[in-house]
Amino acid sequence: MGLGSWHPAVVTQEASGRPPSITDYPVHTRDKIRYGDTDRQGHVNNAIFASFLETGRVEVLLRPESPMTDDGCAFVIARLSLDFKAELKWPGEVIIGTRVARIGRSSIGLEQSIFQDEVWAASAETVIVQVEGESGRSSALSQATILRLKALLGPGDGA
Repeated sequence: MGLGSWHPAVVTQEASGRPPSITDYPVHTRDKIRYGDTDRQGHVNNAIFASFLETGRVEVLLRPESPMTDDGCAFVIARLSLDFKAELKWPGEVIIGTRVARIGRSSIGLEQSIFQDEVWAASAETVIVQVEGESGRSSALSQATILRLKALLGPGDGA
């Protein structure tokens, strides 16, 4: 299935009918809420949610000791869909849960949720495409990358 034919719906709750919890995600990443992340209303600004999601994606895709990109390639975001569920407050930290929802020829669908004190604050779905560095054209994921991504598939998801 090509990138253009896949349009994920934002996760609003798990298939079980309950809101997600951090245990529904194989990768957990922590990030600190900084005072500068807040707005005049005293809660975390909506744009910061995307930064927290990036922290979770980097943990999965770009670890320096084992990046998932193939040689000469990079990942670019083709789509980000974000659904806000609750406010985040300073001081504190968030936990970002990340899982693979879909593996395509050159693209990856990720599902993520942000939690603060076990409260579900946001969910997102991201489509990420591997591109060849010089041409900027999509580049097929290697079998080694696909195998590593399959280990992070959420329940009921697949390639």
